[in-house]
Amino acid sequence: MNDTSAEHVLRRPIWRQPRAIVATAVVAIVLVALNGAILLRGDEPVWLIAAAVVADMLAVGSGIVLAMREAVLAEAQSLRAQRETAQAHAAVEDMEARLAAIVDSAMDAIITINATQSIVLFNRAAEKVFRCRRDQVIGSSIERFVPVQHRAEHSARINAFANTGVTARRMGDGIMLWALRADGEAFPIESSISHTTAAGEHYYTIILRDVTLRKQTEDALRRQQQELRELSARVFEAREEEKTLIARELHDELGQLLTALKMDLAWLSERLPRNADALADKAAQMNALLDSTVGSVRRIAAELRPLMLDDLGLADAVHWLVEDFSRRSGIACRLDLDSEAPFDDVARAPATAVYRALQESLTNIARHSGARHAWVRVGLRGTILHMDVEDDGCGIDPGDVAKPRSLGLKGMRERVHYLEGTLSIDRAPRGGTRVKLSVPTTEKELNG
Repeated sequence: MNDTSAEHVLRRPIWRQPRAIVATAVVAIVLVALNGAILLRGDEPVWLIAAAVVADMLAVGSGIVLAMREAVLAEAQSLRAQRETAQAHAAVEDMEARLAAIVDSAMDAIITINATQSIVLFNRAAEKVFRCRRDQVIGSSIERFVPVQHRAEHSARINAFANTGVTARRMGDGIMLWALRADGEAFPIESSISHTTAAGEHYYTIILRDVTLRKQTEDALRRQQQELRELSARVFEAREEEKTLIARELHDELGQLLTALKMDLAWLSERLPRNADALADKAAQMNALLDSTVGSVRRIAAELRPLMLDDLGLADAVHWLVEDFSRRSGIACRLDLDSEAPFDDVARAPATAVYRALQESLTNIARHSGARHAWVRVGLRGTILHMDVEDDGCGIDPGDVAKPRSLGLKGMRERVHYLEGTLSIDRAPRGGTRVKLSVPTTEKELNG
């Protein structure tokens, strides 16, 4: 017998218990037999009749006592049941009050809807967010808080969530969601939804947060970043124009002056006396110094802005840069250039970005990599210009890319990002560093 059955037996009235029933039956039989015998014979002694009467009175009295006792017990049980029921109701009401207080104390808006998307719970934070009282919205459709253009999508999302069997998830999956205040103002939110079942009814609880301030801050930051990127692009463009001007001045003006000086020195050397060996040696030294100066001017002008990039195009500029790098660094560099690609159609800005990225990459290889070989690939795929630079050196440390003084890499990244391209700097399969760059071939117009 389990605990429930034992408790039931203990609570069973005495007159319903087996022993009491048997005793009552025996007493009743004896009384019936005694009274029957007296009535049938009619000449019984007085004492026997008195005994029968007393026995009857005792039986009736016992029955009355038992009945009163059972009535008292029943009343006590009824009062105890009522007290327990009242305590249970009070506990439920206390629990509901605590739950309501917790829901109302939440900083996020909490809305619960049923299967028909009618609102059944609306906490205090929701009142502030949507600017209306809960008694004004309980029983109404949740669609009143969804912008008209998003209502069909919202209903489809709720129905799809109900069919997944998932109990909770974020709504929107990274997409900005919008809600509607009672006064008609639309505002951005982020939210999550959970599903519960009670008494066979389905309920959906939506927890949402007003992210208007955060979105405004993000938009402002995005505008500032775009403005800084455009400013950076203007600075790069101004630097390139200035470098072009200086390179042309060096190449044309200073180059012409040095050439004239070299011609004058040659004219003077031809007219020196035959026995003036000291003067002849000095003239030869001056001529060698002039040759070195002309070479330095050409190198500086080319590093500032290779005129062939503007005059001959990207392909010839890349050829010259790779050959010059191999000659000066002693590192064997293989160039893979698509000879069939229409590099002449590449606009000035992306061509300059690729050339400067290649120049910076080769400079870093010569200075830091300790490589023996390098590989350069430049090609066109559709309207996208691609460049890959690899080496077999020690490789770049990922922390070096983020160093504040890595201005060359940061400038390369800013150029590419402004042109809406992609840039990655990581380990090469050969163990060194790999720089991969892709930019559109069209010119991007600066705003303003």
